[in-house]
Amino acid sequence: MPVKKSTRSIFRLAKLCVTYFILLVWAFLVIAPLFWLVTTSFKEKLDVYLGPKFIPWLDFQPTIRWWIRIFTIEKDSLLKPYANSLIVGSVSALGSTFLGLMAAYALTRFRFKFGFMKNEDILFWIVSQRIMPPIIIVFAIFSMYRTLGLLDSHLGLILVYTAFNLPLSVWILANFLGQLPPSIEEAALVDGAAPLTILFRIVVPMMLPSLTATFLLCFVFAWNEFLFALILTYSRCQTMPILIAAQHFQRGPQWWDISALSVLAVLPPVGITIALQKYFIRGIIPVGK
Repeated sequence: MPVKKSTRSIFRLAKLCVTYFILLVWAFLVIAPLFWLVTTSFKEKLDVYLGPKFIPWLDFQPTIRWWIRIFTIEKDSLLKPYANSLIVGSVSALGSTFLGLMAAYALTRFRFKFGFMKNEDILFWIVSQRIMPPIIIVFAIFSMYRTLGLLDSHLGLILVYTAFNLPLSVWILANFLGQLPPSIEEAALVDGAAPLTILFRIVVPMMLPSLTATFLLCFVFAWNEFLFALILTYSRCQTMPILIAAQHFQRGPQWWDISALSVLAVLPPVGITIALQKYFIRGIIPVGK
């Protein structure tokens, strides 16, 4: 018996060491590009071109010249794309989350049948729309938007991003709604509550973590989206990914400017993730797990 316990303890220790090693390697792979990005935004031109330099004040002398330039000379060209990304990302994420909640609640609480398609088939059809590459439909959307006058507009991008993220929202929320016990809703229904009242006063408070996680994922996808913003906007509604990509083509590979702009572009998703971290972690773990 002591030998078996000792063997189990060794296996558990080895498993723990392997797990932490994998986590450390993964953390390094995630943090290293961000560290390189931040340090590059504080480097002089020669420090960027004369080989890898990693540690500030040891390998190179930091400078805030590029940050001052961004917030002074390039301020006007930065504020509009930044505001556009915030408006389009937040509104489309709210729209995707709201519509996804309504669709997921209907598919998990009511029974539908359209020909041979039942609830599970409808949900699969909705999710399957995300499988299609966006490049297939972007030029059709461009022609339609040109006819409707929606090119280079906030509304146009919001509609596209909402539709693009809706399958993801429906899939995530349907998964969590399917694991919520319906007994509380049935009790409210017996007391005379309407379905919408049950949804917004009973179900939504219980699903706040899941809704927060869904909103965050939709916001990140909309914030980082490049293809639709490239084709459907010109200058008035240009977003941050387009602004950063344009730096390379307009002025050449000025990595110090591009790095500073990229750091600014990373801040909103990171800030929202940190602020909603506890809801996000609870939201991605299914109920009862």
